[in-house]
Formats: sequence, C-alpha cells, structure tokens
Amino acid sequence: MLPAPTPDALAHSQRVAAHLRTLIDAAGGWIPFSRYMDAALYAPGLGYYAAGAMKFGATGDFVTAPEMTPLFGRTLAHAIAPVLAERSIGNKPGGEVLELGAGSGRLAADLLGELERLDALPARYSILEVSADLRQRQQEVLARNLPQLAGRVHWLDALPAHFNGVILGNEVLDALPAELVHWTENGPLSRGVIVKGGAFAWQDRPIADSLLRARTNALDLAPGYVSEINLAADALIASLAQCLDRGVILMIDYGFGQSEYYHPQRHMGTLRAHYRHHALDDPFYLPGLCDLTAHVDFSAVARAGTAAGLELAGYTSQAGFLLNSGLTELLMQTPPSDAAAYLPQANAMQRLVSPAEMGELFKVIALSKGGIAPLAGFARGDRRHSL
Repeated sequence: MLPAPTPDALAHSQRVAAHLRTLIDAAGGWIPFSRYMDAALYAPGLGYYAAGAMKFGATGDFVTAPEMTPLFGRTLAHAIAPVLAERSIGNKPGGEVLELGAGSGRLAADLLGELERLDALPARYSILEVSADLRQRQQEVLARNLPQLAGRVHWLDALPAHFNGVILGNEVLDALPAELVHWTENGPLSRGVIVKGGAFAWQDRPIADSLLRARTNALDLAPGYVSEINLAADALIASLAQCLDRGVILMIDYGFGQSEYYHPQRHMGTLRAHYRHHALDDPFYLPGLCDLTAHVDFSAVARAGTAAGLELAGYTSQAGFLLNSGLTELLMQTPPSDAAAYLPQANAMQRLVSPAEMGELFKVIALSKGGIAPLAGFARGDRRHSL
C-alpha cells in the first residue's frame, strides 16, 4: 500500500496535472514524453524539483549517497584534489568546482569540508541549481555547516563561458527529460502522452526529430521493445565541453553501457517514478509528487563527450571508484571500538559499495580536457573498453 498524500499535496498534484493537460491541449492533443517529464519535474512553481516538498532522506522520496554518509563527499574530495592542484591558465592553481544540481547541499558541505582539511580548497565552488527551493536549502546547509567558507560558494543560473577545474554531477543525468521510443514492425515510433477520459495515456506517433530517428535506427531493436534515448544528456555534455577550458567532468549515476542498457531482457525500458521510497512503473502517478528517472546510457555519454572534443578519462563502478579513492581509509579514521560512531558509517559504506546495493548499479564516468593526469579512482577496474 502506497502512502496517501496529504490534502495539500494532493491539491498540488491536481494543479500540476491541470498544467500538463493544458500543455497537451495547446500542442494539439499530444506531446512527446520528454516534454511531459520536463514539465512534471521542472515547471516553475509546480514541478517536482521546482516546488517545496521534501525530496531527500527518510521523509522524502529517495535517499542519495551524500544523505547516507559524509564518507561519500569526503572520498570525492580526495579523488578530485589532485585536479584542483594542477596548474591551469596563467600558470596559477586555478582549480574550481562546479556542482550540477546540488540536491540538499550535503555533498557540497562534505566535499568542501574535506578539501579544507586537505588544504586543497578550490578558488571557487559554484552550484548550478534550477530549483529556487533547493537553492535556498543548499544555502542553509552550507551556512550552518561551513560558515567559514560561505564566501567561496556561489550559485549560478547558467553555465559559465569558461571554466577550469572539476565539474561534478551526482544523480543528475538520470533526471534529464528522456525520449521514449517504441520499436514496432513498421519501425520505431515516438511514445508520447495524450489525455483520454480525463487521464493521461500513451500514444505512439512517427518520429519527427531527425537526430532521434537516426539514434533509434542505429539501435535496430526488436518489435515490441520500449526504451529511452536521452538527447538532453547528450546536449548537456556538449554544453559542458564547450565551457570547460581545462579539467574533468565527473558524473555519478545509475546505468549501463549500451549493450547492457538495450539488452533483450530490458525490453520495457528503465523509466521509473519514485514516491516515498517506492519505485513505480506508472510515470503518470500523482504528477508533481513523484520523481521521474531513467537509467543512464553511459556509452551515449562517452560518445557525446568525445564528439565534443573531450577525452574519455575513466569509467568504472561506484564501488571501484570509491575504494580506489580511499573510502576504506577514511572509514578507518573512526575507531571500530567506538561502535556508536563506527557502525552507522560502516553500514553506509556497505550500501555504497555492495554489488547488491549501489556499488555495481551506480557508475562513475570521467571526461577530461587539457591533459589532466589520470584519476586514482580509475587505477583498478577501469571499464572504458566496455563502452
């Protein structure tokens, strides 16, 4: 039994649904699923990420790695510190950090705190956040936890024209609006959304976008297969490549390489709605109250990066990357004899690296520019060959 929404939450969902019906009507009765997903997540004042409901942690809809343990952000600090120390334009230590979609702000706080302990603080820490509500929460978390570093953190409304350092995205790509495609006997079709009997329903139409049509034809999947193609992820990587003068783009998310992503057994795709720690197959359930996500095709991310002039600098499991970057050593800074402090961190670490939890499903991919030295996180178990 799913938890029932409060009356206020239900009323909000009804407003979101009305907005979506208006969009569909204005478009002639049909919109591609990517547009539905974009509005359901990001419509100003209405979308899941644009309104004020709690999303992260035990009282929200899902738990991300930074919410589980500070060890995640601290380990990432050790992973990126060498990049921040490298010389860049002007022969100065110019490494900055740009975090995309910083969630609750927990990752930024943990990462900055560890970089401070390492005497490796970036010249500037920027956060690109589309949600005004989340931006406010991030500001509160950082002011509460790192008041001495408040002057180093800045919020952006758009990507900078030029950037040197590390661009970091944890669970960003999975929340980008994805195209849904249905492969049929007559070729691939774009799966979109209509209103039928007052409710949202699926309808397939010919693919109008030439880029999407080329991508679907290249996959050559069997009739009956339904899956996602994320053109928005390709576009984001291309934009990041354009602004990056020298440094590394590090993306952490759940997903697979292409051969596994489009495996015959995954014939119904990876699209899911997340509501109060339940994963649902129905993306139309309580719009505005559910997160909508699709797994990441890391082969497509790698292709988009190299096409934009980036080097594929590493690809491995989250477990491999964190363990290579010193996760175990950081855990052992808490004495096992202090069971009250040690056991919760040890349990959280197990979730981060266990193949049955996040360790194998989540991957880390690095794209670089400017001859950056290899990251220690890929020293063992690099899987670039699998992409």
